[in-house]
Amino acid sequence: MRGLIQRVAKASVEVDGVTISSIGKGLCVLIGITQADTHREREWMVRKLMNLRLFEDESGAGWSKCTSELGLEILVVSQFTLYGVLKGNKPDFHNALTHEKSKVFYEQFVSELRSAYKPELVKDGEFGADMQVHIQNDGPVTLFIEPNLPPAKERKPINPPKKDRAKKEAAAAASSAATAAAGASASADAAAEASTSAAVAAAEATVSASAAAAACAGDDTPADEAT
Repeated sequence: MRGLIQRVAKASVEVDGVTISSIGKGLCVLIGITQADTHREREWMVRKLMNLRLFEDESGAGWSKCTSELGLEILVVSQFTLYGVLKGNKPDFHNALTHEKSKVFYEQFVSELRSAYKPELVKDGEFGADMQVHIQNDGPVTLFIEPNLPPAKERKPINPPKKDRAKKEAAAAASSAATAAAGASASADAAAEASTSAAVAAAEATVSASAAAAACAGDDTPADEAT
């Protein structure tokens, strides 16, 4: 998804000689959509349009205020040619999303932008129409932006599905239980070994006592018997 953003004093869109949308001071945004775009790109673009600081504040300091802070208008125009590439001197647009899918994606983007801002302050052109776009660039100020998100296959969900979380929690619980069981088994083995050692020591002590008793009995034998 690509956005060509212009800070404008005013802008408007005509179709067949009729003005269908117009704004005063604010932003005119030309939007290009490619085949790999998802809702993540839409959300990123909406956040940027809401927060880009392209305007002066009350004291005249530049690059201090965003559209949403000043209550300014936004005009959105679909622009598939932002994904054009040159083959010799002729542009090729195979990287742009197909017309039908692009229309749905574009309308979702405009809807999400209106939901994030004030619906009455977000205007748009007519998708797929031959439009005359009149832009009075203020500055001039023009920015080209596009999200630098990882490929869809590499992205991790912000909130994993409940089933996945449940599986992970169950696996963690099983792992903890196995660890506890292994610890208990090790403790039991240590106790058994200690008990065996004690029994061996007791047996050795008994043998030693018996030997000592026998030695004492030998010492008590009368001298004549010994002779």
